[in-house]
Amino acid sequence: MSDLSRDLRADALLDSVQEERHRRLKIFLGAAPGVGKTFAMLSAARELKRQGVDVVIGLVETHGRAETEALVDGLEVLPRRQVEYRGRDFTEFDLDAALARKPAVLLVDELAHRNLPGGRHERRWQDIAELLDAGIEVYSALNVQHLESLNDQVRRITNVTVRETVPDAFLDRARDIVLVDLPPRELIQRLKQGKVYVPETAAAALDAFFSPTNLAALRELAVDTVAGHVDSDLRGHMLARGGAMPVRRRVLAAIDGHGQSEYLVRVARRIAERRGAPWSVAFVDTGAGLDDKRREQLDAAMRLARRLGGDAIVLRGHAVADEILAHADREGVGQILLGRTRERPLVRMLGRSLTQQLLRRGAHLELTIIATPTERAQSRLRLRMPGGRGRRGEYLYATLAALVAFVLAFIADRYLSVANLALIFLTAVLVVAVRTRMAVAVYTATLCFVGYNFFFAPPRYTLMIANVDDVLAVCLFFVAALVCSRLATRLSSQVESMRAAHAQARALLALGQRLTASTDASGIRDVGAAALARALRCDAAILMRDPGRVLQVASVSPRDFRLAAQDLGAADWSEKHAEPAGRYTDTLNAAPCWVLPLGSESRPLGVAAMRFAPEQRDLSPDQRSLAMAMVQDIGQALERARLADELEGARVQGETERLRNALLSSVSHDLRSPLASMIGSAGTLSSYGEQLPSQERQELLDAILGEGQRLDRYIQNLLDMTRLGHGTLKLNRDWTDVAEIVAAAVTRLHKLFPELKVDTMLPTGTLLLYVHPALIEQALFNILENAARFSPPGEAVRVLVRTEGDRLVLDVVDRGPGIPEDERARIFDMFYSVSRGDRAPQGTGLGLAICRGMIGAHGGSVEALPGDGGGTTIRITLPLPTPP
Repeated sequence: MSDLSRDLRADALLDSVQEERHRRLKIFLGAAPGVGKTFAMLSAARELKRQGVDVVIGLVETHGRAETEALVDGLEVLPRRQVEYRGRDFTEFDLDAALARKPAVLLVDELAHRNLPGGRHERRWQDIAELLDAGIEVYSALNVQHLESLNDQVRRITNVTVRETVPDAFLDRARDIVLVDLPPRELIQRLKQGKVYVPETAAAALDAFFSPTNLAALRELAVDTVAGHVDSDLRGHMLARGGAMPVRRRVLAAIDGHGQSEYLVRVARRIAERRGAPWSVAFVDTGAGLDDKRREQLDAAMRLARRLGGDAIVLRGHAVADEILAHADREGVGQILLGRTRERPLVRMLGRSLTQQLLRRGAHLELTIIATPTERAQSRLRLRMPGGRGRRGEYLYATLAALVAFVLAFIADRYLSVANLALIFLTAVLVVAVRTRMAVAVYTATLCFVGYNFFFAPPRYTLMIANVDDVLAVCLFFVAALVCSRLATRLSSQVESMRAAHAQARALLALGQRLTASTDASGIRDVGAAALARALRCDAAILMRDPGRVLQVASVSPRDFRLAAQDLGAADWSEKHAEPAGRYTDTLNAAPCWVLPLGSESRPLGVAAMRFAPEQRDLSPDQRSLAMAMVQDIGQALERARLADELEGARVQGETERLRNALLSSVSHDLRSPLASMIGSAGTLSSYGEQLPSQERQELLDAILGEGQRLDRYIQNLLDMTRLGHGTLKLNRDWTDVAEIVAAAVTRLHKLFPELKVDTMLPTGTLLLYVHPALIEQALFNILENAARFSPPGEAVRVLVRTEGDRLVLDVVDRGPGIPEDERARIFDMFYSVSRGDRAPQGTGLGLAICRGMIGAHGGSVEALPGDGGGTTIRITLPLPTPP
């Protein structure tokens, strides 16, 4: 092993030991509010509390969520500090109380919170840093949009500026980062149910931050962040153990102090984090004075680099490229990040720009040119301008090309014949024809023809031609110039047409893929508006009618796009008549937007409105065909979503009708039969009580009691299913022996079926379950009753208990007629009965449904299997935790 390798391994081992000693932070990271970070943090804390760890809640924000507040019960909570701010009373995390209590683990929620004035620190992460320095292990929660290095990226995704941020360097202190994830659709559903914000705030959040596209992008950022830290930890552990790891090459961002320097710093941080490499920011001071604005921007970028965990370096020298390359060689830099440099065109032509010098001399380096958001916006603006450089610019370009040809021809006149000089002018015509239109090429050919005739064809400085051969040469030159310009222009047009067709096909393909991934109408409208805006380089909106039949905006791109009153009028007319309206049409063309209908006149689905740049007087045929094709695809996707909703509604309605009929059947038969029997028996006793023998009276009383108990069981089953369906069933867990639960259920069964034989097979020793004993006993009793009703006379019901790893398996086996294979899964549905199977025809179909709900509430499962030699086996599986 080399000395360098031993040093690296020693440093890695030392860092590993120090990290194990000082990294006491655990962060629960999520993509957005409401994914369950606080719930996961409290669940982990309760598990630690159960293991005997000293856990204290310093501050937890439950936001009124009942399931989260339930997890706080039983944990010690520190009182909050009272703060008066602007005449109102608030509560804040009490740092001094936490330091005085000094538990083993402290929970402090909302890591990015800004403290109110009057506290020791400005931000909560600074409070947590002091707790960590005091030797207290801290659990905290954080949303990915609060990371400092992702601030600008989150702003571009959501159009929301996040003010409360946490330095990425603080995240490096975390020992564990737990990703708490929730699919966007489930999070939006939680938001609509009021589990994230109050209804008024939730409605605004759905229209702004909580769109499916935003949540998917934030989810990807969260995964990337956790993956980057996992990769960094893996590198450290492998290097500490002598694994074969390459030397990490640094990432260097070269900034110039202009407006986009901070953007370049954030990009450098993200790239370095993904690579697990150290990084730095460098500015080369050449001695030239900096104005106040540039100096301020440079200082801000340097401060941001230090806050994000990078090194900020100022290099001094006359040549920027030399200083950057020398610093890269000294510090082991492997990648250099540059913004687009601002050299003059002459410098670029001579190959002396900074980018060109680094490319030429830094062959061992990876050079990355970063386009800043401002430059990308300017580039898009230039692309939107019709005609490229404009008609005047084209003719000016042609004139300059002709002048260059004249200069070269005057120089070559001393060495070449007149006929050869024509090739110089022909080249100029070809250059102009390739880059411009046919009319400009003809203008260039005419200019070169006249100049060639006047300056070079004898007699010179006149338009006359003395030699017949020269007349032919000059005319052939003109014809060749026109033909070549025509061919070059046609080729250029074909290339542009193919490029446009490729872009159109790519846009339609991308739209189709995104529409396929969107399952609801709201997501389709969001995807459609964004795709129209991106493909056509315009502002786009999709409108639909609300339940009140008012046409309203459903989705826009960009988010600040607002429709004028004329646009709404054109949109209303377009949807009613299923024809285009607004700008570029003959109907309501005073509207700024071009409006296309979605759907047909008989089945309207809304409209798409597109607003192009004011200087764009008309749309090209390619733009029109692309827009109509995309709008047609969006309309078809909306129609599919509508049909899917109708089918789902029909399915739900059919299922509801089936359940209603089953319930009515149950009430009319299974509940009425016990009542009729009880009324008949009671009536007989009331009328003939004194005349009946005592034995018959006792039989009637027993019948009343039995039917009453049967009715009570039916009603209890209904109540249990209602409690399970509404989530109000409380689990009062306790450690219980499995044998006690089985014995209690069998004893209850013998009261109903005294003649039934039950064989039990229990493992030797004691098996403890951490469950609600009464609920598990009720679930087992329901299964045993189901088996007993259809077991043949004289056949025993078997109860078999065994363990499989960390799970307990309990089988109830009968010798009845069995359940068809295609109906085994359905017997656990409410009100489902199998007349030819184990289920009694007179049953309500609730017993096994309740059983599945009770077992599932304990984290277990229940399933129906074929029995050995006939009959049915109902298998219950429950988790088997380590007993205390």
